[in-house]
Amino acid sequence: MIIVKKITALETYTVRHKVLRKGKTIDTCIFNGDNDSTTIHFGLFEEKKIIGVVSVYQAKCTLFNDKIQYQIRGMAILESYQNKGFGKNLLSVAEQFCWTEKANIIWFNAREKAVSFYTKLRYEIIGDSFNIPDVGIHFVMFKRN
Repeated sequence: MIIVKKITALETYTVRHKVLRKGKTIDTCIFNGDNDSTTIHFGLFEEKKIIGVVSVYQAKCTLFNDKIQYQIRGMAILESYQNKGFGKNLLSVAEQFCWTEKANIIWFNAREKAVSFYTKLRYEIIGDSFNIPDVGIHFVMFKRN
């Protein structure tokens, strides 16, 4: 049985580390804003095993003029669970949270290899690619409700 539930920032680190920061120290999995009162983290569980995570921050991107902006960050599904629809399920929960909070826009920095996943879910690219040192090429992507 697969369920999504709210979790703590600390609970995201094991999946972030295995998927997003492989080969780096665990402290690279701690993101600015993780413990802000407006930040929420979701975990995707198979039985009691955490297999995916996503974090949602109330954060503005200067590329957009929208009043209420939310950033998705740290979206990660364990490798053996990828390409099975779990990412779509987890992202859908994060989106629902944002829309319930009256978000005008959801945005994030997507890794180059994840762009096709997000475009299938109606996210658009804005601007040119950019490099995050030691992580790779990214694109800013967004969706309006």
